[in-house]
Amino acid sequence: MNLFDILGPVMVGPSSSHTAGAVRIGLLARALLGQEPVRANLFLHGSFASTGEGHGTHQALIAGLLGLSPDDSRVPGSFELAKEHGLQFAFGQRTLRDVHPNSVLIQLEGIWGGRLEMGASSLGGGRVKVFQVDGLSTSFSGELPTLVVHNSDQPGCVSQVTGVLAQEGINVATLQLNRGGRGESAVMVIECDQPIPQATAETIRALPGILRVNCYTPQTGETI
Repeated sequence: MNLFDILGPVMVGPSSSHTAGAVRIGLLARALLGQEPVRANLFLHGSFASTGEGHGTHQALIAGLLGLSPDDSRVPGSFELAKEHGLQFAFGQRTLRDVHPNSVLIQLEGIWGGRLEMGASSLGGGRVKVFQVDGLSTSFSGELPTLVVHNSDQPGCVSQVTGVLAQEGINVATLQLNRGGRGESAVMVIECDQPIPQATAETIRALPGILRVNCYTPQTGETI
């Protein structure tokens, strides 16, 4: 346990789970989309659905999608900011299986036509876990620089990607693999000890069998 776990995050209240964690989920979704979001459908699960309105969860999620940090004073007014920045959004409720009660499924469309579906949970103290990306199971926190690679399920993809990282001196902390089925699309989630430079991501994008690459680097003061 560290000091952050005891004191909690620096944030706009009222709740580290429903507010700070929700902002971080939005930030992760924005980063993995890789472009400015223009449309968002957000399906709340469990206590996010039942008590989120009173805790500011809705505003917090939109604030994260806009690039605000948990301690930004503009978080409560994120709906108005969304109108100014052309982000259309809608909320619904959905029962998700085998996830934390504070969970949400976000469907995003970006300004350049990119799409993302991400499921994530707020675990308390501002900590989050992404449990799904584009229908494939994942498990990562966003606390480390993270590379999410969509690829064809074919031999050599994993070794090619990790080889590029090794050449750049980037150490792999964790690596997760999942696929829709044999020979179908797959996703690898690689948490690293160092940030992934844009040039490295572009090299990986050009590899055979790679369909899409998104990078996430933790930031404490991201704003629009």
